[in-house]
Amino acid sequence: MPLKPQDVVVLVKLLEYNGARPSYAQIAKELFLSVSEVHASVQRSKQAHLLGGTALNETPNKPALEEFLIHGLKYAFPPERGELTRGVPTGYAAEPLKSRISAGTDPPPVWPYPEGKTRGYSFAPLYKTVPKAALRDLFLYEMLTLIDAIRDGRSRERSLAEKELKARLYSPRHAEL
Repeated sequence: MPLKPQDVVVLVKLLEYNGARPSYAQIAKELFLSVSEVHASVQRSKQAHLLGGTALNETPNKPALEEFLIHGLKYAFPPERGELTRGVPTGYAAEPLKSRISAGTDPPPVWPYPEGKTRGYSFAPLYKTVPKAALRDLFLYEMLTLIDAIRDGRSRERSLAEKELKARLYSPRHAEL
């Protein structure tokens, strides 16, 4: 059973619960997914050993997740760029990288979103509900923008994004595994 892009979104969200995972319905509501999508995502992530089983309260396997996000994700789910559009900044154009990277004159990468306030080139999110969910959850937003910088950034952007991602992945706030 191969992973799907939304599995990454669910795994990142699960990092926030600090081992006290709420119901699938609550996760689904927060990510704008269906309950069945969240359940299927958890099952695929367990099979891929990115998520511990029920004995571990279905918490992310942080070392495996780190390896996958940094070294495998860009191959499993390559970035899809498109035309200029209105949306939500991602990659180097969003914090925590925005203040550390000089943007230059090129349009920034944005997740297409009608209510977005930034004009840039379309950068397809891992899942269609990502912009809406990320705008309501700062941790999720920062993690997904770092993941996008790793998927599509230049060498310096990727390096900074990897360091920031590891810091968030292993922060005391998310220290269960």
